[in-house]
Amino acid sequence: MKFVLDIFDITKTFPAEEKYVLIPQVRRSVLSIPSNIAEGAGRNTKKEFANFLHVAQGSLSELDTQLEIALQLKYIATDLYDTLNTTMERIDKMLTGLIKNQLKVKR
Repeated sequence: MKFVLDIFDITKTFPAEEKYVLIPQVRRSVLSIPSNIAEGAGRNTKKEFANFLHVAQGSLSELDTQLEIALQLKYIATDLYDTLNTTMERIDKMLTGLIKNQLKVKR
C-alpha cells in the first residue's frame, strides 16, 4: 500500500500534459496490484487466489514499463527509478512466493 502512495506522489511531479495519458495509466497499474491481491484473497479457492496474484504480477510488469518510459522522458531521475525498480523486484518476489504457496499440493 505504501508503494501505491509513493507512486501517486511521484506522478504529481509529472508534466501537466501527462494528466490524461501517462499519469492515469501509471496510477491504474499500481492500484491494480493490491486490488487484485485483495480480490483474490476473497475468493473460495487457492487456485483462484493464485490467478489473481498472477494478474497482480501482470500489473506490476505494466508499471515497470510505464516507469521506464517516464525515465526515458526524463520525468523521473535514474536514482529514483533504480529505487522503484528495487521495490518492484521485491514485490514480484513476494507475489511469486504467495503464488507458490497457494499452488502447493497437499499430500
